[in-house]
Amino acid sequence: MTAAALQAIEVDYPGRGRALGPFSLALQPGEIVALVGPSGCGKSTALRLLAGLEAPTRGQVQRAAGRGETAVVFQAPTLMPWASALDNVALPLALEGVDRAQARRRAQAALSSVGLSAAHGAKPAQLSGGMAMRAALARALVTAPKLLLLDEPFAALDEITRRGLAADIHRLWAQQKPAIVFVTHNVEEAVYMASRVLVMTPGPGRLQAEMTVDATLPRPEGFRTSALFREMVERTSAALAQAMAA
Repeated sequence: MTAAALQAIEVDYPGRGRALGPFSLALQPGEIVALVGPSGCGKSTALRLLAGLEAPTRGQVQRAAGRGETAVVFQAPTLMPWASALDNVALPLALEGVDRAQARRRAQAALSSVGLSAAHGAKPAQLSGGMAMRAALARALVTAPKLLLLDEPFAALDEITRRGLAADIHRLWAQQKPAIVFVTHNVEEAVYMASRVLVMTPGPGRLQAEMTVDATLPRPEGFRTSALFREMVERTSAALAQAMAA
C-alpha cells in the first residue's frame, strides 16, 4: 500500500512546453523522500500534483484525498497577517467544522510541540522567520495528516535556524509518522532529511538517480559529521552534476 504516487506523470504548460516528466514516484506510509534538483526542474510542480493543487497533462496521481489528510508547508509561511499564531494554526480545524474550543486546544498543543506555546497571541509580523515557519509547521500538523509536503521550507532561513527546524521536523515525524515529500535544491539538506533521495534532471524533470540513506530517523547526534553522511552527499552531488551535464 502506498501513501501517495505519481505514475508516469507529464505536465505541459501552454507556451512553455514540458515542465515535468515523464516522472514517477511511489511513497510508502511513514516514508520521508527528498526531491533534489536544479531550479526549474519541476520539483514544486510534483509537490503541487501530490497536494491536488494542479492536475497532470498525462499520467495518474494517487494521493490522500480526505479533508486534512494532506498538508503543505511552502517556502513562505503564508500565515494570515491579521490573525494570531493560535488562530492561524486553528484554521484547518475550523475549516473542518471542529468546535472552536476544541480547535483552539488542539492548536495550542500544536504550537507547544514546535516550541511556540508562549507566542500563541503573536501576529505573524511579531514572529521571526524561524518562528513563523514553526507556526506554519504546527498548522500543517494540527490535523495529523497522512501526507506532509514541504516545499523548500528552509530556503529563507539562516543555517542555525535551518538545522533546528530539520531536527524539529524529524521529532514531530516520529510522533505522527506521516509520509513526507521534502523538496530542496540543497544536497546536504536532502541527505539529512530523507531516507530516500531522488535526483531530478533539469526541466522537464525526470529521474536521474535514486539514493537510499541507510541511517536511522530521526538522525543520531553527529550524523552530519559521519562518514556515511559525507559519502551520501558526494554520491548525490555527483548524480546531480551528471544530470546537469547531460
